[in-house]
Amino acid sequence: MIKAILIFNNHGKPRLSKFYEHYNEDTEQQIIRETFHLVSKRDENVCNFLEGGMLIGGSDYKLIYRHYATLYFVFCVDSSESELGILDLIQVFVETLDKCFENVCELDLIFHVDKVHNILAEMVMGGMVLETNMNEIITQVDAQNKMEKSEVIL
Repeated sequence: MIKAILIFNNHGKPRLSKFYEHYNEDTEQQIIRETFHLVSKRDENVCNFLEGGMLIGGSDYKLIYRHYATLYFVFCVDSSESELGILDLIQVFVETLDKCFENVCELDLIFHVDKVHNILAEMVMGGMVLETNMNEIITQVDAQNKMEKSEVIL
């Protein structure tokens, strides 16, 4: 099961955080800081899996991440999830963002946070993976955008 999805930039500023377990706000901020320190100090040529930090569950959980340009995409998962499956999910998420925003950048995540959360909700809900087909995700997001536009016209 996915415990948390975090996106932060090269300086550790969170751009998206979605926790599927309840933590108070201070603990969430500490988890984000700890995760950034664990992930950012690793070399580019090492494996993209590592043990979770002490705040997120220690050795019982894994951090699976990808670094694209200025952003880190980090999924914290338990031992029941496949590392390669989660890496593929990160790739699908990034490609979907790229198609929806036409060359996604950090500013898209800042100014369109609601749309990013909608895309993520099409893929993962309650820590469980729902959809990995990028075309299906984009179809659902487009349908939602059309519905929003029709409501604005009314």
